Amino acid sequence: MIWWCKGRRVTTVVLPGLLVFTLLAVIAHGESVTLPGLLASGTNLLFLMHLTPLIVTGSLTHSLAQRLPEAEDLSMRPVPLYDTALTFCTVLASASVAWVVGALADSSTAFEAARNTLFLTGLMLLAGAVHPQAATVAPVAWVFIAAFVGYRDIRRPWPWAVTLHPAGYVPTFLLCLAVFLCGLLALRHTRRRPTP
Repeated sequence: MIWWCKGRRVTTVVLPGLLVFTLLAVIAHGESVTLPGLLASGTNLLFLMHLTPLIVTGSLTHSLAQRLPEAEDLSMRPVPLYDTALTFCTVLASASVAWVVGALADSSTAFEAARNTLFLTGLMLLAGAVHPQAATVAPVAWVFIAAFVGYRDIRRPWPWAVTLHPAGYVPTFLLCLAVFLCGLLALRHTRRRPTP
């Protein structure tokens, strides 16, 4: 397992990513920027907490892309199980941090970041099952497409723009959880190749 931790760069990529996520969650949980609305008149708000899950997905994408083929190709090593456990624990830790920040600071955007981490990680894993490089692009594309065209008008997101929905909306949470679980299932059954 030591070779796997070193190969996946858990201490040099995933843990620093979690620390940066934590720092930004504490500092930027209420900050927002105004973006022009491309489909509706007026402007859209993009809370910085909508971007913080990309730190988690980026760290995991880079970590999971690292392979040691000579060690991993032996069938006796449960590498997919290790990868699944790493992903689950990373998302659990980051969502817990965001939830604690939300509870302590009374910040709905921090709760949204916890939920969105589930969705965007699941999206990353599903995209990675189709093509390894799509794992990097899919979450980033989703966040920015939702930011620019995800609102009917200010503060009213379209149903498909789940990362913009209010934190307490249960159907959105259940959808995000389902996407995450499907992503874990895809990861468990996908043979990863190193990205060039």
